Amino acid sequence: MTEIPKVGTFVGRVWNAKVQGPSVVTVRGNRIIDITKFAAPLVRDIGEMADPAGYVTSVQGSDIGNVEEIIGNLPGDLSRTHFLAPCDLQAVKACGVTFAGSMVERVIEEQAGGVAHKAQEIRLRIGSRIGASLSAIVPGSKQAVTVKAALIEEGLWSQYLEVGIGPDAEVFSKAQVLSSVGTGADIGLHPMSSWNNPEPEVVLAVSGQGRIYGATLGNDVNLRDVEGRSALLLSKAKDNNASSSIGPMIRLFDGSFGIDDVRKAELNLKVEGKDGFVLEGHSSMKEISRDPEDLVSQTLGRHHQYPDGLMLYLGTLFAPTQDRDIPNVGFTHKMGDKVTIASPQLGVLVNHVRLSTECPQWAFGASHLMRNLAQRNLI
Repeated sequence: MTEIPKVGTFVGRVWNAKVQGPSVVTVRGNRIIDITKFAAPLVRDIGEMADPAGYVTSVQGSDIGNVEEIIGNLPGDLSRTHFLAPCDLQAVKACGVTFAGSMVERVIEEQAGGVAHKAQEIRLRIGSRIGASLSAIVPGSKQAVTVKAALIEEGLWSQYLEVGIGPDAEVFSKAQVLSSVGTGADIGLHPMSSWNNPEPEVVLAVSGQGRIYGATLGNDVNLRDVEGRSALLLSKAKDNNASSSIGPMIRLFDGSFGIDDVRKAELNLKVEGKDGFVLEGHSSMKEISRDPEDLVSQTLGRHHQYPDGLMLYLGTLFAPTQDRDIPNVGFTHKMGDKVTIASPQLGVLVNHVRLSTECPQWAFGASHLMRNLAQRNLI
């Protein structure tokens, strides 16, 4: 599978070594085309247009290099053009517990208090029973209310089940504006964590008016032990240096791709360790409990505005239980793991695992972006 599919309309961002700043780009053939213009110097600006795909298809630009060469350049080396996360001023939000399978694992994390070796016993005791009973329930339905009452009576109710089958989705802030990393970059784990995993997800691109205009891939890096100790530690578990990966590019909605394709998307995950360990997983959007459009409406509306739009992680079916080293302890990352998330329609997102304290520090914020664009006479 190629990093960027040959079919479709794509928009993204690179660090352009020639101008020493970020450029908005598209792909034509096997070439990266810089389409940064005074009228639209940001991906955010294109997302607010009436027809983002039409604009990207028709706008003139300059050829800055071969796709394979640029996507292979090491992020962080400012002397070489390389890929960035394909969003700029958009807020980065995420939905949790949107799949029954991963919902059960969140309950297990909570019951285990974030202690990995306790998880397998709990999984055997209650996991399969809860999963079987919840997989077909429509969140917020009368059936969900009935099941909730039964689980409370049995002492199995959890805050994760509340957001999994209750009326209100879990939506949280995943990362700060401009802090997400792109394909090829290192992804970060907080050094306090010893039980963690990747989360392969579809990420929607949404305008400030709530219109979904495209989709891409994301890794919602998860610290299972931290969140498992307390849901109030969610921000510590989710928002760390280099803990949000998005890319490689946003596939814009056009005649070849739309929201129904998102609903049917299939994601494959592969983790390759330096120790020879290989973990493979899969996440199917067909099994999501809440429709993507419903998740957007619960995030953005009269109750909460995002004038620069947002990127919205939709959650994952994947929750690894395969043992890596010690029996009954399950999976956790090791430094240097290569994580590959792939989708036939969205491309390939590749990252390597390091501690957040060892990943390049995030130093290019909104003020730096504005000054850079101003120096280039783009704003």
